[in-house]
Amino acid sequence: MPRPLRRDLPDGFFHVVSRGVAGGLVYLDDDDRRSFLAILSAALTRSRLEVHALCLMGTHYHLVVEGLVSELSRLMHRLQGTYAQAFNERHGRFGHLFADRFTARPIASDEHLVEACRYVILNPYRAGLVESPADWPWSRSRYGFDLA
Repeated sequence: MPRPLRRDLPDGFFHVVSRGVAGGLVYLDDDDRRSFLAILSAALTRSRLEVHALCLMGTHYHLVVEGLVSELSRLMHRLQGTYAQAFNERHGRFGHLFADRFTARPIASDEHLVEACRYVILNPYRAGLVESPADWPWSRSRYGFDLA
């Protein structure tokens, strides 16, 4: 069965996830994470999308994004393509970095938006990487809700 076209998704809020090929790392160090964030920031300046939450893990990342689905696809193409090229050049490797295409799940309500942001921010805590979600330097949220 063919995968559904992205244009069939509604405009609005999305929980976006992308994973490394075969569960591989997409960030080997903090310089990789800084590079990813810089590329994301540059790509966002060329779009009308807004990021409400993000978390960079080792093998994947999460974004909670608001905007047009057509712009989301362009942003993700630019972000993942540019980052993969920079990653491969920096680490002397070639080939795909990200598995398949990114997942974008629509967020249907304000409550769902808050829960998606909580899920993203709590990811490193639930994975046992930090004692508190505030200790993970590679996640951010526009919301000041209690994460405990």
